[in-house]
Amino acid sequence: MKKFASAALVAFGLSVPAAFAADLTIPVKAAPAAPAATSPWDIAFGGALMNDYEFRGITQSAHKPSVAAYSELRYNFNPNLQVYYANAGESIDFPNHAAAEIDFYGGIRPTFDKLALDFGFWYYYYPGGITFNGLTGATSCTNLFIALNGFCNILKGDVSFWEVYGKGTYTFSDTLAVTADVYYSPSWLNSGAYGLFASGIVKLTAPSTWFPKDWGGYFQAELGHYWFGTTDAFYAIPANCCGFPNFPSGIKYPDYTTWNIGVAITYKVFTLDLRYWDTDLSKADCNVLTGDHTATINPSAVTATNPSGLVSNWCGATFVAKFSADLTLNTNVK
Repeated sequence: MKKFASAALVAFGLSVPAAFAADLTIPVKAAPAAPAATSPWDIAFGGALMNDYEFRGITQSAHKPSVAAYSELRYNFNPNLQVYYANAGESIDFPNHAAAEIDFYGGIRPTFDKLALDFGFWYYYYPGGITFNGLTGATSCTNLFIALNGFCNILKGDVSFWEVYGKGTYTFSDTLAVTADVYYSPSWLNSGAYGLFASGIVKLTAPSTWFPKDWGGYFQAELGHYWFGTTDAFYAIPANCCGFPNFPSGIKYPDYTTWNIGVAITYKVFTLDLRYWDTDLSKADCNVLTGDHTATINPSAVTATNPSGLVSNWCGATFVAKFSADLTLNTNVK
C-alpha cells in the first residue's frame, strides 16, 4: 500500500534595482538585495502508472495495471522539523468490488543530522464494497463461477482500516541510506485481526558522475515481515465443517515474510522503477488472506483455515514496472 513524497522549501525572491544620483559623476553602489523570504509552506504532488499495484507483497489490482496520484501539504517549523497532511488514490481490483483505495495520512518528520524520522497515522478507505458472506448461494461468494461448484470465498463490504507508523532513515553518505519502519493496525482490512508489519530497506544511489546531467539511478532492496492476529466471527469456520477443527470465533491469519528488489533510472522529476516482489505465503494461505475472486481450485491445498481448497497467485513472484513523477511547488522541470 503503496506512498510517494519529496521534501523541499518554497523560496520567493525580492530584488531591488540599482539607483544612481543624477548629479554625481561617480556611481553610488546599490544597496545589497534583501534576503530571500522563505515560506514555511510547501506542497508535494505526483502520480504513477504501473503494470501491477503491489502492497507489502500482495497485489491490490489482481495483477492488472493501476494508476496512482497524491498531494501532500507540508509545514516546516525549521529545516529540521516538518509536519504534513496528504491524500492519495490508487486504482484497485478487490474481491468485494471496492472502487478504489483512497488514503488519508499525516504526521511529523524530525531530522537529526543524518537521521530522519517520520511518525504518523494512515487511513485506508475503500469505497463501493459489497459484503459477500456465502450464506445465500453462489452470488453471495466473491468467486461466483467457482462458487457454482460449491466453493466459496467471502469478504466484508467495508474493509477500510487505519494504522499508525514510525520510520527512521539514516543517510551514511550520498550513496548509502538505510531505513527501518514499523506499521500497526488493530484490525487489518477491518477483519478484527491485528496487523503488525516491520521492514528494513537499503538504498544505494549511483554517483552523479555515472550519468549525464539531470539523470540518476539507484538500487533498492526491502525485507519485511507481517504478523497477524485472529479475525472476528465473520471469517469463522463453523462446527462440523470439512473434517477439520472448527474456528467459531474467527481464524488466525497466516504470518508471512515479503521482499522486493529493484533498480531505477531517474530524469529530473521522473522515475522508472523496475522491481521484483515475492512472499513466502503458500497459494492456500494467500487465498485465506485475500478472498481472491480469481482463485482456482486445488484439492491438495485444503487446510484447516482454507477448507475450500481454493488457491490464489496474488502473493507470489511478480515483476512490476512503475513510471512516476514527483514534484514540489518550486520544482524546475526545464
